[in-house]
Amino acid sequence: MSIYRNAVWIVKGLREYTKNGYLSAAESFKPGDLDVDCSGNQYLITGSNSGIGKQTALEIARRGGTVHMVCRNPTTAEEARKEIVDQTSNENVHVHILDLSKPKDVHQFAIKFVSDNQEKGLSVLINNAGCMVNKRELTDDGLEKNFATNTLGTYILTESLSSLLQQTDASSPRSRVVTVSSGGMLTNKLDPTDLQTENKTFDGTMVYAQNKRAQIVMMEKWAGKYPSVQFTTMHPGWADTPAVRMSMPDFYERMKDKLRTTEQGADTAVWLAVSNSNVATDAKNSGEFYQDRQPVSKHLPLAWSRSSAAEEKSLMDQLDAFYQRFTS
Repeated sequence: MSIYRNAVWIVKGLREYTKNGYLSAAESFKPGDLDVDCSGNQYLITGSNSGIGKQTALEIARRGGTVHMVCRNPTTAEEARKEIVDQTSNENVHVHILDLSKPKDVHQFAIKFVSDNQEKGLSVLINNAGCMVNKRELTDDGLEKNFATNTLGTYILTESLSSLLQQTDASSPRSRVVTVSSGGMLTNKLDPTDLQTENKTFDGTMVYAQNKRAQIVMMEKWAGKYPSVQFTTMHPGWADTPAVRMSMPDFYERMKDKLRTTEQGADTAVWLAVSNSNVATDAKNSGEFYQDRQPVSKHLPLAWSRSSAAEEKSLMDQLDAFYQRFTS
């Protein structure tokens, strides 16, 4: 990360990513954008037992949608499910236990979900789950844990569910994939030469930012590959969530009075998932990156963070090779 990118990002963050930044942006939100009946639609949300994922599940359940919570911890997942049902009186909230860092399990889950839901379909996939491990750890498959969860897990789940997402009837709204990325990716240029951080000093924050930059590219490529599905990424801003408190304790202590609420952080993910706004649903916006209900730049000014076509192809080729390795 360059000193310039870091400085510009911090200034931008203090202005836009805080609670006050959200309140300022919300002044231009269109009334009624979230007054949507989600009944009859299915929503699959990863990492939905806490934080932004849980809040997103709650908001969708409140609007009548059938929610599939994909979580790693069965105890906290069931507690969250009961809380959502109690608050919304919507019994169509289901828990699926899955560790996204295990690629074979991710694929097997997706294949079963596709088989079980051929008639019901899948309206929206929300890739929210993520991790920020601050010391380099390997999974049982020999994969660096952040990469396995944030990048490869997202890739395998989305690719494996793509057939179900494309089944939407021509008379129905297009299915959607919403990926919760991070503004931190603005500090990084895609580096497909070292996806698992084997050749540089390991910094969990920067590894996470690199994973999130990769997600941006993945969604862009899927938008071209599957034009019948709407693909978008979003930045929740700096929100007060359990993940931030645990993974970034120093940042939390410095910024805790300025952080967005979980509801404010989840707002754009909910909006992208359910709104009928032309901004959210227009095919020309598939592949875009959103902040506070508006598409925004994926790069800081003069930051030299744009990747070449060859670099992006290298990323996708490597992910496809992993996909073939773990799903064949």
